[in-house]
Amino acid sequence: MNLLMNKGRTSLVLLALCVLALPACHRAKSPEAAARDIAAADRSAQREVAHAESNAERDVAKDTYNVEVAKADGVHKIAIQHCDTLAGHDQVLCKEQADADYQAAKANAKSDKAALQP
Repeated sequence: MNLLMNKGRTSLVLLALCVLALPACHRAKSPEAAARDIAAADRSAQREVAHAESNAERDVAKDTYNVEVAKADGVHKIAIQHCDTLAGHDQVLCKEQADADYQAAKANAKSDKAALQP
């Protein structure tokens, strides 16, 4: 019986707390507190945007590099196939030129990537 009385009191106390706390849920903030919270939210949003833009710039640099290297790979493969149609010393010179062009294209892609990174 005593246990039932304690449960009843606990329920009554909880109900009273809820009734007293309910009006505080929709209470407007003071102008100072609202301005402070708005400014903090604005700073946070600006940081998030700056971080996202920085990541996007890094991704663009990386993606541009990957595309340029892929193009250089393709051009190099085509050049080597063309060189294979030649014979002897001409073939050797052709492959050396294709390899040099390939290395130059990769170096250009790397410098472009560095220039694009923030």
